[in-house]
Amino acid sequence: MHLKPILSGLAFCLTASVLIAQTNTADKPTWWNKYQTLLQAGADPNSASGAPLSVNANVNASRECGPQSETYITIDPSAPANVAAGSNEIFRLPMRGYYSRDGGGTWGGVDLPLPPAIGSNGIRFGSDPSLTFDSRGNLYFSYIVVFFSNGNGINGTEMAVAKSTDGGKSYPSVAYFSFQNGSNHFNDKPMVTADKNPSSRFRDRVYVAWDAASGGSTGGGVRVASASDGANFTVTRADDPGGPGRAIGAVPFVGPGGELYVAWNDFAANTIAFNRSFDGGATWDGQRVVSAKKLAFDIALPAESFRGALVYPSCDADRSSGPHRGRLYCSWMDLTSAGTTDIVVSYSDDRGASWSAPLPATDRIFSPVDRFNHWLAADPVTGDVNVSFYDTRNDTTGSRYMTDIYFSQSTDGAMNWSLPNTRVSSVSSNEHDCNGVFPCNGINYGNQTGDYAGLASFGGVSHPVWTDSRMQLTPSSGCRTNLLMEEVFTATVTGKKGK
Repeated sequence: MHLKPILSGLAFCLTASVLIAQTNTADKPTWWNKYQTLLQAGADPNSASGAPLSVNANVNASRECGPQSETYITIDPSAPANVAAGSNEIFRLPMRGYYSRDGGGTWGGVDLPLPPAIGSNGIRFGSDPSLTFDSRGNLYFSYIVVFFSNGNGINGTEMAVAKSTDGGKSYPSVAYFSFQNGSNHFNDKPMVTADKNPSSRFRDRVYVAWDAASGGSTGGGVRVASASDGANFTVTRADDPGGPGRAIGAVPFVGPGGELYVAWNDFAANTIAFNRSFDGGATWDGQRVVSAKKLAFDIALPAESFRGALVYPSCDADRSSGPHRGRLYCSWMDLTSAGTTDIVVSYSDDRGASWSAPLPATDRIFSPVDRFNHWLAADPVTGDVNVSFYDTRNDTTGSRYMTDIYFSQSTDGAMNWSLPNTRVSSVSSNEHDCNGVFPCNGINYGNQTGDYAGLASFGGVSHPVWTDSRMQLTPSSGCRTNLLMEEVFTATVTGKKGK
């Protein structure tokens, strides 16, 4: 984010050294590496297969050419066996959607629509996926569209929200809005949610939050779009309009009474910031602070050293009928006293006016361990609070390169967590090399796992989804590099794991 507006005439080279230098810093948006890749090499002409797979403990939901990253997942509350997911594509232009009708056992895939390119040499691509179902089974997939000309820089960005009425098998309608040409701001890192509360006066209203990245001394702040019909969006600003607007990682979430909340990383103040709206996003309260933190923007920890692991909040509200109904939860990554990273959680019982001191959601490991790219989901049926994250505890390289997905659960409102945490991935991934070979053609070093990995929970069942590189050396005919690279994997976690 916060891209300098003058981009014309830039020359790009995708040598290994450039990719290693490309980290997720404040002057480059999250889609920057994909832009470089497509500008240099063009889009991969191969289409994804999306062939369904048999049921496994760990399921490859993508099974396609090229690397995928920044995974997201959601569950249909009206039919919980319907699960939908999405990912970023690095070698291809469109976003990729995935759908399952059997609770994540088998998956199909579909490309998301893109608008026409701008200009005679124009190219466009999608980036930064997130998804949500509303209470009636409509599915919304939000992403940004980046417009650029081959050799002439970026032409602009705009928001996209695609709607599916068949659980993600098709997206026949898309709302495009908030175009910015770059002389003012760029759009970056949107997240979408919907008001699923049957008794809310804003039931099924769709909300998208993102940061309006900009160069210079100030940024564009946090923007929130709302639509009662899921198609015609009205945009407001949720952060302090008089502040510096240096924000990233805005996440919207909805309380049981239809309250709209947004949290983000204010990296100028080095806080997890927060605001709330009680009128469906039309007006906003004053900006508040969830917590101060140690890490401002990102950290090039060993497992994510090329991309850099981003600091962002993941938040949800207890919408169950349990004892903590209405409690708000936010998690984020921060630095430990040992110099590693961990995932902490804070909660609020007064609609975000005040927050508890952050505590780790993870178990204690005596050897150095990094945790990053987490997601939090509050189960709307059981009230359990669940967190999934990348974890390096099983590393055998001695360098904290190897990662697994782990799962932690609290059944008492985030005051205590399941110990030990549950390992979800059955095979470790290494986004640094492949069996000692570096560089490995099966890894996109500029993106690695991306900036986040998703989690959805409903009725005691959780679905983590993540970028997995276990298949990076598996031959795949028809792919440009003849390799299956980083794939989208998911699994089903049921019950009180780790108890």
